Amino acid sequence: MLTLNINGRDLQVDADPATPVLWALRDNLNLTGTKFGCGAALCGACTVHLDGAPIRACITPIAAVAGQAITTIEAMQDDPVGKAVQDAWVRHDVPQCGYCQSGQVMSAVALLRANRRPLDADIDNAMSGNLCRCGTYQRIRAAIKDAAAALEA
Repeated sequence: MLTLNINGRDLQVDADPATPVLWALRDNLNLTGTKFGCGAALCGACTVHLDGAPIRACITPIAAVAGQAITTIEAMQDDPVGKAVQDAWVRHDVPQCGYCQSGQVMSAVALLRANRRPLDADIDNAMSGNLCRCGTYQRIRAAIKDAAAALEA
């Protein structure tokens, strides 16, 4: 039994310590907003924050994150930066199929926490590990700029 801090709460997870964070979230804690995409940390669909930094939950074992703060998409609505990003996502009609969007949002939030005035190159760099099969990259960039402007206001 491991204790994980998820979205500000200490939760008990009865799983093998080698279990990836993704499966502990989805299967053990019923937090299904974080998605499985590739299982090899290549697509970004499984992105969560570990102590504020984006990580790939599909390859990170729960034993490696015990004692650290994990934040998932479920907590973004209550976070000022997360809410700004989600609101901008809606304004710009970013999602099409929506499958990659929780990972996209988590990466965008991490970017805006570190840099409130990102340039296109900053956005491209921060979002480069997140793949969108629908190709909404221009809308994602516009939404990140919109969220940054909303946070400045």
